[in-house]
Amino acid sequence: MTGGASGIGAALALELVRSGAHVTIADRDEAALADTAARIGATPAVLDVRDAGALDDLVARVVAEHGAIDLMVNNAGITMGGPTHELSVAHWDRTIDINLRGVVHGVQAAYPRMVQQGHGQIVNTASAAGLVAPPFVVPYATTKHAVVGLSLGLRPEAALHGVRVNALCPGSVETPILDRAPEADLPPRASATVTARTYLAKLRQKPIPADRFAAGAMRGIERDQPIIVVPRSAKALWYGQRLSPGLVQRVLKPIAATVDHDLIHPAPPPVDG
Repeated sequence: MTGGASGIGAALALELVRSGAHVTIADRDEAALADTAARIGATPAVLDVRDAGALDDLVARVVAEHGAIDLMVNNAGITMGGPTHELSVAHWDRTIDINLRGVVHGVQAAYPRMVQQGHGQIVNTASAAGLVAPPFVVPYATTKHAVVGLSLGLRPEAALHGVRVNALCPGSVETPILDRAPEADLPPRASATVTARTYLAKLRQKPIPADRFAAGAMRGIERDQPIIVVPRSAKALWYGQRLSPGLVQRVLKPIAATVDHDLIHPAPPPVDG
């Protein structure tokens, strides 16, 4: 389980531990990782998913210790948004490196071993934004669409070897990522003060608790659903996109205008006197 120190990763890991699984959670946040691992009874592994070699070594250790790897959850990810013209190549690179290449590294580490053992399941965390792309989070939505494509493309091929592949597409979920500030080593942006939480509030999206999400997600994983969308509100948006992409685009345009007016370029306060 990558990205297992908090939020969706920690909630999914807890569900798996409760089911009797031996769970290893990996994260680059060493302090949060140690705390979560001790709290839920998982094995911690400090890891940055951008390091393909380190991820491969971790999966190799799991196989050596337990004889096989039954489930790989590629969950690590970051948000990245704001007016697209404000974003630099560095912003795009960071998003792609973690949200997409991190998933690729996890697949590359686990999938060949699962093919060799003849069974296994890979769950790649995408997003509802990978099904319906909202404005002002273009790098994020781009990578999440790619994760959905990776998962659906690999799924029928993997089935030939007894391996399951699923794309997990969360809607709004209560996690620390909603309040996380932009990474300090990236170029500053004028709209950097807009957090994921304020953005979702403007979209009138109320996050659901991570444990509630995890329970729904685990049902989809157990049923081997190709695309697992939780909660139902996100599923409704996905159905709308499938039925009428043009209608969804017409809905998104005024939303973009509202977000830009209220959050990105708000009117200055009135001057007294």
